[in-house]
Amino acid sequence: MFAVTRLRVAADDVAAFEAAAGELLTALRARPGFRTGELGRAADEPGLFALCTTWDGVGAYRRALSAAEVKIAGAPVWVHALDEPGVYLTD
Repeated sequence: MFAVTRLRVAADDVAAFEAAAGELLTALRARPGFRTGELGRAADEPGLFALCTTWDGVGAYRRALSAAEVKIAGAPVWVHALDEPGVYLTD
């Protein structure tokens, strides 16, 4: 399965956001079931980002999000998240 979180970031917050997203990806990589992850910036809308991760399954993803270190690292990132569905099954 993969998860896509789109995030809208003000121009003044981009540098801090990118650093925080890097810390979040580091925390996610340490969780069981993590496969890959990356942060991308929209080519035609510089304030729009996407955080894409792939996982062994929904359970691994949910357990990862429940880990204290992920919650702490994720707080400054997810404050920018758009409220929309983002988890997709590939089976």
